Amino acid sequence: MLAVLLIVTLTALVLALASAGFTAAFLADLSHNLLFLVWVGLGGAALLCRMRAYIATRSVTAGSLLVLGMVAALIAALSEIAYWLLASEVLNPGNQWGQPPVLLWTFVGRNVLMGLVVGGLALRYFYVTQQWKLNVESQARARVNALQARIRPHFLYNSMNTIAALTRSDPAQAEEAVQDLADLFRANLNEKRNLIPLKEELESARIYQRIEQLRMGARLKVRWDVNDLPMRALIPALTVQPLLENAIGHGVENLEHGGEVIVEGHRADGMVLLRVRNPMPFDNPQSRGGHGIALDNIRERLSLLFGARAEVRAGREGDEYVVQLRFPETELMPELAS
Repeated sequence: MLAVLLIVTLTALVLALASAGFTAAFLADLSHNLLFLVWVGLGGAALLCRMRAYIATRSVTAGSLLVLGMVAALIAALSEIAYWLLASEVLNPGNQWGQPPVLLWTFVGRNVLMGLVVGGLALRYFYVTQQWKLNVESQARARVNALQARIRPHFLYNSMNTIAALTRSDPAQAEEAVQDLADLFRANLNEKRNLIPLKEELESARIYQRIEQLRMGARLKVRWDVNDLPMRALIPALTVQPLLENAIGHGVENLEHGGEVIVEGHRADGMVLLRVRNPMPFDNPQSRGGHGIALDNIRERLSLLFGARAEVRAGREGDEYVVQLRFPETELMPELAS
């Protein structure tokens, strides 16, 4: 609607400048043109919206001709109504709405021709805009799928190493870890869902914690402070789990006595804030590099799915490494999630 009104206004402005120039009659001509063209623009938009289901079944060429035909018919009808309005002494006493055109068919034909030119340009603009949007969405969807494909093998390799380490020392725990891994695959490796409820993502991260707990024992502690989070909010699959994996693998695991990872979050003003904190001494040479791949991956996926509304911050805070995610709280699947 904004684009239609903008086109209508610019067309009225051009016509007023062409007929009156910068004279005293400019504002009068502009107001008359706007009064007529706004009816054309809004009437045309309403007509095309009403017929959109039928137009969508046509080819681009046939649909364009159909649209131009309907616009021409509408302009012709409104032009004739405007002609008789201006020619009526009752409805236009003293020509207060402007002088009536000399010839009806000249007036109607001129308006229809201008409408076809402007309508053709508008159609071209909307077509190019739609093609650009479809191209961007297609590329974004492909990049989301590629990013998920990159992160899943990384997760699988780490999990299998954990299971391999347990196979000889504790076969029963290794079997439990395999079952947990199978649960993770069933929950997260669904190619049809780029977004899942936050509750499912947190449950997957807890399963991953159990796998790592089997390997690290009492050296690993994880505190979950997530009761204030909206569990039905949507989040890209495999977002929290890689952060937990990094916090353990590049933080707690490198400490002699282990440490505690804190996963916390809350909602504020329609946004979800989620933080993952892990201890990391200042002399740790892996203070950044280990976190980088997963963070860049998550940052790009959130950006593709939520745009500028999503944010990822990461860095040291004292002797901790803190990652904070901020994204919209929504329970409706965006188009890219399909």
